Amino acid sequence: MDKSEKKANPNSVDNVKEAEEVLPAEEQDENEVSVIEGESSTQESKSKQNEIEMLKDQILRTMAEYDNFRKRIARERIELEPDITAKVITEFLPVLDNLERALQAECADANYKKGIEMIHSSFLETLKKLGTEEIDTTGEFNPVYHQAVQKVNDENFDSGKITQTFQKGYKIGEKIIRFAMVAVNE
Repeated sequence: MDKSEKKANPNSVDNVKEAEEVLPAEEQDENEVSVIEGESSTQESKSKQNEIEMLKDQILRTMAEYDNFRKRIARERIELEPDITAKVITEFLPVLDNLERALQAECADANYKKGIEMIHSSFLETLKKLGTEEIDTTGEFNPVYHQAVQKVNDENFDSGKITQTFQKGYKIGEKIIRFAMVAVNE
């Protein structure tokens, strides 16, 4: 049988044998292709897994950085709060001084004087709530808390004692807001 007869009769024995011989060769190529595809898909899988791990690491680092930023801001706010409070109170101390001068002045209207006293006491309560204390000016001169603006020679006081207070001083904790201006005996 020649080749034209084989093609005309697809069920011939020779055609079947040739098909069987060709089929295993094609399957073999497919197996090689699937092995190559399997290797490349394994490489792609590893690549994707590495990328996922890298992104997870980047997210964790960003979250940690944000957490550190939040903690630093909270810590700075706590550290700055006394300074800000001291600055604001410093601006209000002249108002307190004026209220105290108004209390010392003679006034014919008792209700007016009582109103000034109420404002003064309210002001002092507010300062106390903010942690402000008046610096003690009785007793020994202390350059940490007092500013000597005058030296006097008074036999009624021992040497180094405060004889007079010209302006009250204030502090928050151990932070001096304003030194007390005093006269000191020599």
